[in-house]
Parts: sequence; C-alpha cells; structure tokens
Amino acid sequence: MTAIPIDTEYGPARVYLHCAEEGVAVLMLGHGAGGGLGAKDLVEVTRAAQAAGVHVALVEQPYRVAGRRAPAPANQLDAAWLTVAEDLSARFDSLPFVFGGRSSGARVACRTASAGQAVAVLCLAFPEHPPGKPEKTRQPELDAVEVPVLVVQGERDPFGRPAAGPHHEIVMVDGDHTLSADLESVSRAATEWLSRVLRPLA
Repeated sequence: MTAIPIDTEYGPARVYLHCAEEGVAVLMLGHGAGGGLGAKDLVEVTRAAQAAGVHVALVEQPYRVAGRRAPAPANQLDAAWLTVAEDLSARFDSLPFVFGGRSSGARVACRTASAGQAVAVLCLAFPEHPPGKPEKTRQPELDAVEVPVLVVQGERDPFGRPAAGPHHEIVMVDGDHTLSADLESVSRAATEWLSRVLRPLA
C-alpha cells in the first residue's frame, strides 16, 4: 500500500493505492460522509478487487484529511474527486477507471462519472433518501449515470432501496447500511460485476 497526497482546490486529499500485480483497471473508492476508509465493506472490496487484478485507490476527501467530521458541500467533494481522478489517470496511463464508494462516496462517484470518463460505477450502500424521508430521493443521481452501475444494498438499510434502471443493477444482501453482516456476498457481487464490465475492455 502506498499513500499519496494530492493537492486539490479545497486542500490536500490523500490516496491509498493498493496495486494488483498486473492491473487491468483502476477502481477509485470514496468513503461515507461521517466514516473513513476503514469501513468493513471498503476494506473487503479493496482486497477482493486487488486479488482480481484491479488496482484500487482509496480516496480520503480533503475535509477528512484536515480532521473534520462534517462533510464538505457536494460541489467541493465532486471537484476534489475529479482532481484526484485526473492525477491518477496520469499515473495509470491508458487504464480504464471505475468510480465507486460507499454511501456519500457512492453519490460522488455517480455525479462525477461522466466528467471523469469512468467506464462504470460501483455503489456500496447508496443512500437513496435520508432515513424516514423517502420524498427526498437521490434516485436522479443514479439515473443520470450512463455507464454500467452496480449497487450493493443491505436489505434493512434505513436509507432506502434504489430502483433498478437501464444502466444499473441492484444486488440486495443481508444487513443494514454498514453492509457488514455478509461481507462475502458484498465482495463476490463486486468482483463478479467488475469482471463482467471490464472484460470487453481487456
């Protein structure tokens, strides 16, 4: 694992690179709003993707690097993410990029997929709406993505259940918003999907 600081407009981000022996793509993963990169689902998917031949870049947003718990506004999160993606694309010349993350990080990945030229998006515990407020849906962020999307969602997630669509599929697993109840199913769903979406690009 290699830690890389990357300057952004909103302060330095930090990237933790977990490189595969012969990586065929780069998977960027972002953390949730109040959580860090040590979330069990992020750790499990990182390990599984790396073993499957995909470089993984865990991205720590500038507000977390600065020690703040409260997340930055969406436009700042998106801008910092795209700056990191641009830096990494220069380091991994010609490799396809998959954007991803858990919860808030999944929303960032969806919103930036087009601008960042991601070939696919992996969402872990996509927060469809705030708990108890289904009218405040984030479904349009998911529906706007035009590349393949996988959403791995807990059956008992209080943040809701996204609807499937033409470009995105939903895999339900046992558990809540943490996805920690059945990590094996989470990692299996992610690696099988990565293999499927990256195969035509090999």
